[in-house]
Amino acid sequence: MEIGIFARTFEAPTLADVLDAVAAHGIRYIQFSVSCMAPTDMPDSVDAASFAQARRQMDARNIEAVSLSATYNMIHPDPAVRDRGMRRLQLLAAHAADLGTDLLTLCTGTRDPHNMWAGHPQNASPEAWSDLLASIERALTIASEHNVRLGIEPEVSNVVSSPHKARELLDTMQSHRLTIVMDGANVFARGTINRQREVLDEAFELLGERIALAHAKDLSRDGEAGHEAAGTGLLDYDRYLELLHSCGYRGALVLHSLTPAQVPGCVRFLQSKLQSLSQNRE
Repeated sequence: MEIGIFARTFEAPTLADVLDAVAAHGIRYIQFSVSCMAPTDMPDSVDAASFAQARRQMDARNIEAVSLSATYNMIHPDPAVRDRGMRRLQLLAAHAADLGTDLLTLCTGTRDPHNMWAGHPQNASPEAWSDLLASIERALTIASEHNVRLGIEPEVSNVVSSPHKARELLDTMQSHRLTIVMDGANVFARGTINRQREVLDEAFELLGERIALAHAKDLSRDGEAGHEAAGTGLLDYDRYLELLHSCGYRGALVLHSLTPAQVPGCVRFLQSKLQSLSQNRE
């Protein structure tokens, strides 16, 4: 496994400046965000030449995009908002290959109309699940058309609130294009923080074979948590990394929920943990 980072961790005037900041920390893998070269993550239009230029800039710095952020609220209560998000998803899917990646990361969504990362009582309703299935089906049609994969992440505050719900979605859709983004800090329902190994072990038993990308952050509590920089919270990183390795994951560990000032410490933390993992397996 190698260390990666959300490109938008670094706010800079140009994409070249963002990539220079990534490279300065010795990081070679990024989760790309169009907001690094356009006003938003999910624009209504982007000049196709911009994606080709972004790829040239990454190649010049030996940086690889392991995924492309394509998050919008897939179960927003307003169908028009969902439709707009789907159109924007199609635009990004059409250009993912230009960036050198075939993985688009999604947000399964919430009934909260203002914040797609906030919980809502209706997230557990049959209607919310039905809307998610419809959105995922449309997204998979787009994925097939453009030969890309989609990554969904179990998060306590979203409709796919647990590894069990993620497994249910995988089993229902039956598509190899639907994959898992695993973040060990996002799978702890309220009241489970004291059972970390049990919760993590179950998550990987359910989803390990379908993991396409791994995130690296931390948590200060259970429930709607998981917003701390890696190595600054309570997550059992030794177990998390051991489980990633055991399920065969060899991709990037993508840092996020950190400030630029925290990057050096988080990189050192992951390097130390990965070195220990390697030594323990020799």
